[in-house]
Amino acid sequence: MLQLFILWFGLFHPFYVSVTEINHNPKTHTVEVSCRMFYDDLERVLEKDNKVPLNIVKPADKAQLNRFINEYVKKHLSIKADGKLLNLSYVGYEIQEDGAWAYFEVKGIPSVKKIDIHDDLLNAQHAEQINMLHVTVGGQRKSTKLDAPDADTSFSF
Repeated sequence: MLQLFILWFGLFHPFYVSVTEINHNPKTHTVEVSCRMFYDDLERVLEKDNKVPLNIVKPADKAQLNRFINEYVKKHLSIKADGKLLNLSYVGYEIQEDGAWAYFEVKGIPSVKKIDIHDDLLNAQHAEQINMLHVTVGGQRKSTKLDAPDADTSFSF
């Protein structure tokens, strides 16, 4: 009976989660950032912010959609490495199943001891938003979750 309730609850109560992976690559001196959001949630927030209808899976104007995604993520995700704000360079996005992955990189970062993150992706869209963060530096992976409205965390390596 409990399993039936859990299944029913899951079907009628959606969950809102994003996952951001931050990886320092010491060989290339880059910080690689990947953000996964449910593409329908991302599409809705981009439509609302930009006041245009969008189809993120089959965009009519891919350059415009890339610009919207780049601007949105940069507005809602900021990363500092050792106190220095990183300038995220947008690489692109892809759709995988029900998620949209947005990719960024920052060059010229030879080492990292501390990462400070502000992540409020989709928080304005959903009061129940959960943003998961996974940070890997020097082969050491650390993770946390931020429940909206919480948006700030730090990792030391």
